Amino acid sequence: MPAEQPTIVATSGGFRAGHRTNLEFHRLVHHAVDLSGVHGRAPRLCHVGTANGDQRWFNADVSEAGRLVGWEVSHLNLFTMPPTEDLAGFVREHDVVWVGGGSVANLLAVWEVHGLGPVLRDAWRDGVVLGGVSAGSICWYLGGSTDSFGPDLRVVTNGLGFLPYGNGVHYDSEPMRRPTIHAAVAAGTLPVTHCTDDGAGLVYRGTELVEAVSERPTGGAYLVRRDEASGIAQEETLDTRRL
Repeated sequence: MPAEQPTIVATSGGFRAGHRTNLEFHRLVHHAVDLSGVHGRAPRLCHVGTANGDQRWFNADVSEAGRLVGWEVSHLNLFTMPPTEDLAGFVREHDVVWVGGGSVANLLAVWEVHGLGPVLRDAWRDGVVLGGVSAGSICWYLGGSTDSFGPDLRVVTNGLGFLPYGNGVHYDSEPMRRPTIHAAVAAGTLPVTHCTDDGAGLVYRGTELVEAVSERPTGGAYLVRRDEASGIAQEETLDTRRL
């Protein structure tokens, strides 16, 4: 059963270290599955690891995390080639697409080569829940701050644009994230920008932000907009529900 409305869960979390495994799905991934509306069968999750180069060892950890909770996990590997000529059909077989972290600049370039953007847009409109962490969050927006090019953060503005905002991730754990976002919003490089601390996520129905959530006792979410009178970026803390 597809989600009732096009749904995106954009986060700075979703995975955690396992007790007997390298990796477990944390509450944000479970929340994305819940929002998909699936019941009566095992949820089907498509993991996309483009941003870290489709590393097979990490795919194995994600598959193991899926087995722990009884989900069917597939991997949309684009290195060295896509798994099928029918990418649209492959994606639509799933309830949730979860995109991992890494280099958002490389992710967007590879997706463009393979025409994955329109495939994901159509799946989103048809009720497949889209989600992800870090690069897998920024990709759904117009752009955001990234260390794709080196340790000094830069701003990308060629995101898929399903969500007409900017995005900031790891807002509380990396000291340059907040000032980089503020500078980009003040300069008009990014529009109104939605940001998450580690462990937090933002839930959208269509393009409307409906809720901020967190899988941790701490960690929040923020909205940064440019004050036109002063030209300064102003930040608002959003109410965040603990999962």
